[in-house]
Amino acid sequence: MIEVTHVSKWLGQRKILKDISFRVEKGEILGFLGPNGAGKTTTMRVLTGFFPPNEGSVKILGHDIVQNPLAVKQRLGYLPEHNPLYPEMTVEGYLRFAARIKGVEAKEETKRVNTVIAECGLEDVRYRLIRRLSKGYKQRIGLAQALVNDPEVLILDEPTIGLDPKQIYEIRQLIKSLAGKKTVILSTHILPEVSMVCTKVLIINRGQVVAEDTPAHLMAREGQVEILVKAPIQTLKQHLETVPEIKEIKIQPESEYVRAVIRSSPGLDIRSLLAREIVQQGWDLLELTPKRASLEEVFVQLVTEEAS
Repeated sequence: MIEVTHVSKWLGQRKILKDISFRVEKGEILGFLGPNGAGKTTTMRVLTGFFPPNEGSVKILGHDIVQNPLAVKQRLGYLPEHNPLYPEMTVEGYLRFAARIKGVEAKEETKRVNTVIAECGLEDVRYRLIRRLSKGYKQRIGLAQALVNDPEVLILDEPTIGLDPKQIYEIRQLIKSLAGKKTVILSTHILPEVSMVCTKVLIINRGQVVAEDTPAHLMAREGQVEILVKAPIQTLKQHLETVPEIKEIKIQPESEYVRAVIRSSPGLDIRSLLAREIVQQGWDLLELTPKRASLEEVFVQLVTEEAS
């Protein structure tokens, strides 16, 4: 459905994207993550044909975005970082305009406009001027224009920015309902949003892909274990720091016991190793529990390791 192959992009003398490759299959919702300046917006602009790649290729729905851009754009919906609105138009007038420039047939125009107005919660403002509406409503209008041509591929750059909690929930549910029907790339800084909505996650940093997996696999791969041990706190810490498989130890003293969160190498189950080390020292092991990392923790860890 979307195939990015060895894409690089320069802006002036600066190389923004560095040989990135990834695939998004039909019906997947991809959470596209990265710190500010990582290259997310540039990648989205390359995917939508706004920027041509300097190297590599992008194919969407089997069409090369450089060689056949119109075939791609007619089947694509895009909500960019800066919402493309005309403030002097009414909501319905703008969505009809968007439908026409996207090639929606005249007999389908009213149906499609009514559908996206309902889906995006715009019924109460459909005849109002866009410039008189709140930022939250303007963001929903931008999402509606991305959906108005019923695209097979949807690319959304921060779609819930500026929305209140109720509106965020409604837009999340709308995006989630598209799973299996449309292919969606969703860029956001709200990481819990990715866990709740996306079927796959791609993390980019400094113009390079640093991780690509499902949210569940990313959160599980950090190999975190929580232990509760009756042992001298400094002796325990010093001993565990000598174990090569252990990458990080977070100690939480609890009266005569020590609670600690241990992070191992990605994909490594260190429960048996930890138990053996503790018992051999003659300490009492009271608890040993696998602990999934949050997506925020995984994100920070990957970005930090890449920067170091």
